[in-house]
Formats: sequence, C-alpha cells, structure tokens
Amino acid sequence: MAVFDTDEAFVAAALPFLAEGLAVDEPPPVAIAAPAKLALLRDALGGEAGQVGFVPHTEWYTGSAANAVAQGAGYLAAHAAPHGRVHLLMEPDWSGRAGRSARETSEWIRYEAFANLLFAPLATTALCAYDTRTAGPAVVDAARRAHPGTGVYEDPLRIAAELDAVALPPPPADALALSVPEPHAVHSWATGRGLPPADAELFAAAVTEAAEPLDPVTRVLLWGEAPACVCELRSARRVDDPLAGFVPPPATEPAPGQGLWFARQVCAYVDVRQDGASGVVRLQYG
Repeated sequence: MAVFDTDEAFVAAALPFLAEGLAVDEPPPVAIAAPAKLALLRDALGGEAGQVGFVPHTEWYTGSAANAVAQGAGYLAAHAAPHGRVHLLMEPDWSGRAGRSARETSEWIRYEAFANLLFAPLATTALCAYDTRTAGPAVVDAARRAHPGTGVYEDPLRIAAELDAVALPPPPADALALSVPEPHAVHSWATGRGLPPADAELFAAAVTEAAEPLDPVTRVLLWGEAPACVCELRSARRVDDPLAGFVPPPATEPAPGQGLWFARQVCAYVDVRQDGASGVVRLQYG
C-alpha cells in the first residue's frame, strides 16, 4: 500500500513497482489510476511507457464493489500469465462512487479486505495507491487495516464482521409482504415504484437468485421508490460464508444461475446478515 499527498510522491512510489513488473518475463504491468496520474507516469517512464498498460480508474472502479471484483477477475482471465501472474498498480476512485457516502465507503473497504482472500491463490502482485487529497485520513486509516504490511493489518473476516455489526435500518411499517419471492410479483411491484421494465426485470431476477441459498424463504418484504427499490428475504436457513456472492464463477458475466454473485453484480447493495437463527438477505437495486 502506497500513501501519498503529492503527485511527486505518487510517481516515486509507482515507478519502482512498475519497474519490477517490466523486469520479469510476464505480461506487462498495468497502472490503474486517475487519468492525470497516468499522464504523469507516461512522462516519467519515457520510452518504457509503451510496455505498460494504462487504465483510467474511472473505467475500472465502476458500479458496486462487487462489480470491481468482476472487473479484476475478468482482466486476470484475459491478460494474466498462468496462475494469475501480473503486476497491478491500483488507485481506487475515492472521489467517485466509492467515497460518496459512509455506506458506500464501507462497502469498498470490505472489497479491499476481501481482495486479499479472493486473489490469495493467484500470483498477482498489486500495489494499492491512496491519495490523501481525495481519499481522506479516515478512509486511509481504514484501508491500512485491509492491506498487509501496514503494521495494522486485520483479518479480512474480522473487518467484515465489524461492518456487519452495524444494524440495518428496520423495514418501514408499510412494506409490502409477499409469501414467496415470485419474479412476476416483484417485477410488477418494482415497475409500480418507478423502475423501468428492464431494470425491474433485473431486480426481480436478482431477488430470485438471492433467494436460492435461503430456500425456503419464509418472509419477503418490498419497499422504496426507484431507483432505490429494496427487497428483504428471510429464512430459517443461514448464509454463513462471508464471501458468498464475491467469489467469481467461471463465467464472470452476470447470468441467471449464479445466485448471490448475480445479485451483487446487478444491485447497488446486497447485505447478508444473521438475525438469531434466521438468515437475512437485503437487496437494494439503485
């Protein structure tokens, strides 16, 4: 993890890392950062810039944190050497969606923590870059706990448990109750709440997919207005795997049959909690 507060400090941290990637007979290293920082790196690398991949972080860190997992998995499948060998310089877009609210920031800290588990079996080498001018001290302090070698690194599962200890807001009293997560009923409700038909179809499919590990679902509640349509599923079954829905399937494009992975790719938020003996999955579309 590299923390900096000037462009010069960013370049000073990035160049040695990229040089390591250039020195081995592997796929070219890749820099994922703010466009202005990529321009600085091109200038600093000179003739070697043509041997480095450059990706604006506004193109990589789009959508939800789970979407970033899919982006990384797809890139490694397409470009990495065997066993996922590649050098990645990665600057999350903390001035975009990731930093727009405490809720969103928490989801991205979860992603940063889980990345250690998701990519541990691979030979990927990553340097995460944090600009305090955009990330801010609170985000940097939280990120240090999610990155090995910082001196304050915490087990990713402990970080996830702390995030999940924050109670979800209770459903409103006027939430619509369904006996089962029937797709047509969810679709009709969502369009009535303002979701365009195509989005309502995706939301209904996500609800169906999220219900699969809870089967049989004992309670379905729907509330909210477009785009923030919400569905809560409850069951006597629990989802005990904290990585549920984060582990990429063989085909990383969202498709029916991928359960919580599909739901996380489609929805802005998917919360998986335990409430006593009950399992709870709450989905928010937008």
